[in-house]
Amino acid sequence: GDIVVFKDPGGWLNAAAEPEPTGLAKVGNEVLTFTGLLPEDAGEHLVKRVVGLPGDNVVCCDADGNIQVNGEPVIEPYLNAGVEPSAIDFDITVPPDYLWVMGDNRPFSADSRYHMGEPGGGSIPLSNVVGTAFATVWPVGHWQGLGNPFQ
Repeated sequence: GDIVVFKDPGGWLNAAAEPEPTGLAKVGNEVLTFTGLLPEDAGEHLVKRVVGLPGDNVVCCDADGNIQVNGEPVIEPYLNAGVEPSAIDFDITVPPDYLWVMGDNRPFSADSRYHMGEPGGGSIPLSNVVGTAFATVWPVGHWQGLGNPFQ
């Protein structure tokens, strides 16, 4: 259930380069980078929720529509009402030294489910994890702390 920040394992981010920010956006990015709130290589990272650890069997979905980890349903209160845990069926055992990750905005999250044909079967290497998220800051109406990432 932790939310992790990880370096793109290859091909997860859109290959199209984003235009260089100008004006206030550029100043804002420079301030956020200077204060440490935005890493210099922010365009190379993704943020997803950990659903499966190394050795876990992650399956979608049980008769009630829940994702299961090691045969137990995962209750996901962070999903918006009416959102299915997954429209894609899958059954994977997470390889050693990898994580299975999914976005909370499931219908629009190109997460592990969309990379099952790649090395790791859609899982991401633990070595690509650069940290855990500790706050939601966007959109502004969703500002909240996510707990102490150092516990």
